[in-house]
Amino acid sequence: MKQTPKEKIKFLKEVLGTRYPEPRSELLFESPFQLLIATILAAQATDRQVNIITRELFRAAPDAKSLSRLEPESILKLVRSINYCNNKAKNIRSVSIILTGQYAGKVPETREELEKLPGVGRKTANVVLAAAFHQPVMPVDTHVHRVSNRLGLCHTSKVEETEAALIAIIPEPWVVDFHHYLLLHGRYTCKAKKPDCSTCPLATICPSTGKTTS
Repeated sequence: MKQTPKEKIKFLKEVLGTRYPEPRSELLFESPFQLLIATILAAQATDRQVNIITRELFRAAPDAKSLSRLEPESILKLVRSINYCNNKAKNIRSVSIILTGQYAGKVPETREELEKLPGVGRKTANVVLAAAFHQPVMPVDTHVHRVSNRLGLCHTSKVEETEAALIAIIPEPWVVDFHHYLLLHGRYTCKAKKPDCSTCPLATICPSTGKTTS
C-alpha cells in the first residue's frame, strides 16, 4: 500500500532512530562558536577534513576573542589545507571580530542575525540553531535534499523548497534528529552515485529502490 509522506516519516523515525539512536553532527566542537566556525569551514569539504583542521585551530584559538586576535597569516596557515582557504580564513576572522565586538563573544540565536555574518548562509545558520541551540529548524544540504526526494517525502528542485516541505510533515520534536537521520543515511547508504539499495532498511517504502544511479 502506498504511504503518504507523513506515514513514511513515522517509519523513518522507527528505522533510522534505531540505526542512529544518538544522532548528532560529525563535526567536532565544544561550543556554539566552534560549531559555527567548523560549519563555515565545512562548505565544499568533508567533516573529516574539517575536524583535522579545527583540532589545531581550536587549540590555538578556542573562542571568538582569541581567534579575533590572530593575525590573518596565522589563520590562513592553520586552514590552508581546506577548499577555498583564503575566503574561509577571512570569513572566520571577520566573524570572530564581529562576535567579540557586538555580541560579547557569543553566537546569536536567530537566523536573521547569523545570516548577517560573513560566510554564513541559511544552511549554516540552521546547522548552528539546530545543533547548538536545539531549535526545530531543518538544515538541508545535498544529502538531505537527495534522500528526501528519493524517498518521496517531497518533490522539490531547490533546497529551500525541501526545507519547507520537511518542516510541514515532520513533528516539531523530531525535526533536529531528522536532519541527522537523513544526512547520515545519504552519506553512508543512499549515496549520490551508487546508492546501496540492496542493504537499505528503507527499501520497502522507497519508490527509487533499484532505479537510482545518480
